[in-house]
Amino acid sequence: MKKFYGQKAYVQSAGVKNDMEIDGFAVAVCQELGIELSRHRSRSFDEMQDWGDDLSQFDLIVALSPASQRMALELTRFYHLDVEYWPILDPTGLGESRDAKLSAYRQTRDMIRDKMLSRFGAALECRAEAEDQR
Repeated sequence: MKKFYGQKAYVQSAGVKNDMEIDGFAVAVCQELGIELSRHRSRSFDEMQDWGDDLSQFDLIVALSPASQRMALELTRFYHLDVEYWPILDPTGLGESRDAKLSAYRQTRDMIRDKMLSRFGAALECRAEAEDQR
């Protein structure tokens, strides 16, 4: 999101749990698009609140799993913000070989990218190119 839209929106990544390091396959396929994830740390919704992120300051939560959707809906019962569920392929456990695993992760990455572009419009660099062509 930050790669495509820069500082136009405040974005925070959170999940139901934070007990996992960022998956190396996710890091690899995002690096192909120039997205740096190796220093990214997953956080839970509880950690967000502990660190001072007030959910009422957000306009939208995008849930990528049914579990995160349920958690987001529970946490937002008292706030006026939207929760959207994007059914995205979970690539963990798919594929036998490294190439097959990378293919599954690329498919997931591309699904998320396509949903973002559909929901929020062209990326900033695409908008800049279109303006330059005018």
